[in-house]
Amino acid sequence: MWPVNTGGRAAASGILMGTIIEFFREQNAFDPEATSAMSAAFEEVCRALKLVDTDAHGREAVATQIIELARRGEKDPARLRDRVLCDVGTARRPIKL
Repeated sequence: MWPVNTGGRAAASGILMGTIIEFFREQNAFDPEATSAMSAAFEEVCRALKLVDTDAHGREAVATQIIELARRGEKDPARLRDRVLCDVGTARRPIKL
């Protein structure tokens, strides 16, 4: 797994538990590993897009996209990040499917 800067936030078991959890509309149906992957991807995408905590609309759009990808079975944080960034044209590396 790639390193994640917690930005002063608490990390659980060394893995960032990002703020994506606040965007779950229904009861969390994801296991802790998937939630950690989604949280890491969420933080990385928000950082890459320079979305600040006060940009609720932008952060919600990112979270919604990551949650949908995870529901479809993607659990790798790098692929989650890259798929979302690719959709906005800022992917750091090509996606291999």
